This record gives sequence, structure tokens and C-alpha cells, in this order.
Amino acid sequence: MALSPAPTTPRFRSGAGRICLDFMRTLRLRGMAGATEELGTPEALTAWVAQLGPYPAGTVIPAPAQDVLRQAQEVREAVHALLTAARSPGGPVGCPPGERELLNRAASAAPPVPVLDEDGSVTYAAGDPVRAVLADIARDALSLATSPALERVRSCAGPHCAAWFLDTSRPGTRRWCSMETCGNQAKKSTWRTKHTSTEGI
Repeated sequence: MALSPAPTTPRFRSGAGRICLDFMRTLRLRGMAGATEELGTPEALTAWVAQLGPYPAGTVIPAPAQDVLRQAQEVREAVHALLTAARSPGGPVGCPPGERELLNRAASAAPPVPVLDEDGSVTYAAGDPVRAVLADIARDALSLATSPALERVRSCAGPHCAAWFLDTSRPGTRRWCSMETCGNQAKKSTWRTKHTSTEGI
């Protein structure tokens, strides 16, 4: 399946409830026509880490080499394979061996480390900021796939969305990845349908 090119400055989505789910979203419209690779360049990966990683604003994050970009894309697809298997009747044991080994290897790298600042706040630092966030993502995916929280992972009900999210609502009935995007579009579509039907009476 051919992927559409990402925009020059990707607008990375967040709010999925887990960093591994946010990272999965960088393949926008997965499995649909118009699927878009948002991490097409090392600079795009750097921008994602700067936006969604744990580092303080202004942290200099060097653009990674091409092999690190490929690793990031492979980690993302391995996260998807693991969580797809985990949500199936067979559970996480159904994760393909290659993807399992890749995630275990990524998770073994050093994650961002907390640093207590002079003002009493905690920030995060890493010798290799990009690889450290990939370690965080892999660890988060392994944790989610084997925890009760997995039962709260939902697929967005939007017909033109393939995002997954963690439903943290009390009743557990959240349907949309975001009320501002898919939820709002669904409400508008329902309103237009009702309005059109009323006009025809």
C-alpha cells in the first residue's frame, strides 16, 4: 500500500492516554486509503520527540541517523503487532517472535532519567534523547499489553480514523479518539442527517 507523503511540518496528535498509542498514530489512517507516514525524515522524528517526549522545552535534540529513523518505524510497527495480538483472544503470546524480540531489545536501552532541578521540579535528560524515548515507548507497550488497562484500549469510532486510545472515562464508553476532531465531525454529520430528513417531511 502506497503511503501519502506527510506535510512539511506534521501536526502530531497526542492524547491517546499512553505514549505507545500516541506513537502508533504517526502512521496516520493505518490500513486506509490515504495512509500517511508522519515520520518520513529524521527531522520529523526529532520534532515528534521534542513535542511528545518528556524533555523540557528548549532541549536540543540532534536529528538521528537514517538507521535510527528506520528503528523508530520498526518499533512503531512492532507496538502495533503486539497490541493487536494482545487484544485478540490469544493475548500477547500471539505477538510474532521478530516483533517481540525487537521490542525487548528497544526496551533494554536506557530511558530518559529524572533530574531534580534547583527549583525543586523534575525534568528528564538522556545522552541519546531519541533512542531513550524509543525505549520508553517499547516499555510502555510491553506494560500495556500485559496489564488490565488493555481492556480499556479502544479503536476510534470515526469512519475516517484508525487511531487507538485508552478510555479513562468512568463508564468506559468513550467512542472517539478526540471530541475536538472525530467526535465533533460525527456530531455535525448526525445533525446534517437529521436536518436533511426533517426538511424532506
